[in-house]
Amino acid sequence: MAPDLFTPTPPLIAIVGRPNVGKSTLFNRILGKRNAIVDDVPGVTRDRNYADGSYRGRPFRLVDTGGLDPTSTDGMLALIRQQSKIAIAEADLVICVMDGRAGLTPADHEIVELLRPITKPVFYAVNKIDTPKAEPLTADFYRLGAEHLFSISAEHGLGVDDLLEAIYPLLPASEAEEGGPPPVRVSVVGRPNVGKSTLINRILGEERVVVSDVPGTTRDPIDTEVEHEGRRYVFTDTAGIRRRGRIEHGVEHYSVSRAVTAMGRSDVAVLVLDGVEGITEQDTKIAGLILEQGRGCVLFVNKWDLRAGDVDAKTAYERELHRRLRFLTWAPVLYGSALKPDVLRRLFPEIDRVMAAFTRRVTTGALNKFVQQVIDEHPLPIRKGRPTKTVKAVFLTQVAAKPPTFAFFVGRPQDVGKTYLRYLEKRIREEYGFAGTPIRILVRQK
Repeated sequence: MAPDLFTPTPPLIAIVGRPNVGKSTLFNRILGKRNAIVDDVPGVTRDRNYADGSYRGRPFRLVDTGGLDPTSTDGMLALIRQQSKIAIAEADLVICVMDGRAGLTPADHEIVELLRPITKPVFYAVNKIDTPKAEPLTADFYRLGAEHLFSISAEHGLGVDDLLEAIYPLLPASEAEEGGPPPVRVSVVGRPNVGKSTLINRILGEERVVVSDVPGTTRDPIDTEVEHEGRRYVFTDTAGIRRRGRIEHGVEHYSVSRAVTAMGRSDVAVLVLDGVEGITEQDTKIAGLILEQGRGCVLFVNKWDLRAGDVDAKTAYERELHRRLRFLTWAPVLYGSALKPDVLRRLFPEIDRVMAAFTRRVTTGALNKFVQQVIDEHPLPIRKGRPTKTVKAVFLTQVAAKPPTFAFFVGRPQDVGKTYLRYLEKRIREEYGFAGTPIRILVRQK
């Protein structure tokens, strides 16, 4: 049969960059499967590697390229360079990947100069930014002159959604694309046997997942789409995350790894805690993973019906929450029982409220009016030896959502310590809410 000449060809997205910056890892991450071989040895990818993918129902074709060395003139590197140039020429969009851990290199400069003349959209991604502490490493790459940089960790999936969201409007809508907003992705996480699967079954209204008192019953993350009051949700039941020393090799290790991955691709994580046993060290570590992955969070204290007769129980538990999870004070807390129907009436509104905060954007004009007020009330610290004066030359802008991320431009970034950043985050929350979502503030040179 002759091909349909009127069938639109999906846009081609080329991933380029110098060797060993994580192009193939990003390629696999976007596709959601291992299509490209990944290794720390430069030059593993030699030919152009094509694969079909889609994001939120919009199809595209992705091409992974070999490490691009603009100066290479001999042997295999020259052939790889030629293949990369062909991919750039035929692509509709280009993602240029750089290594945040290695820092800005002369090769990065040369690749950006190679891309600068082309008229097609180019997205610059700084890879291997896998913890909040690594975020400042992105700042150096602004010297390339790019209007916007995407801080990502292709290995862990952090920031990749923001990159795809920026690309999404440039992808043509498919006929099969569903109308309305995408579903809210919710992962239900916690240590073994706290009631995660019971809660999922209550949400679904049926015994969809196996519930047992035996820890480790749930192996693979189970995705189930649910509609509630006209809004779509995808709930993921995950394996219980035990202490690293107690995780057996093999199936359980794989299950826990997939649970953490499922958490990373969710919008909101519901952390289930045991209302009878109290908060354990492992609960604290799982909460830390939620914060590290930058997910919205709702804390659900399960089995609370068993403490109904204890009038002082809630006060004592809240005191323990504040002590053990002081870094999640912004997360809403629900007390209830996964066995009781009324839990849904309270859980869904909290998830919606957290999702609204997780995706919220504040205009730059409003932010700068606000930050000047903050500076007037609480001036930036002045280092010893510098002239005493009020610092007003600051600029605050939101550079990403999911989670809300702000760039705070000042004359001397080294003057801005953690204490002032905590104060600024507190004031942002007081002014704009952001309940249930982490906030990231990146300090950059003005």
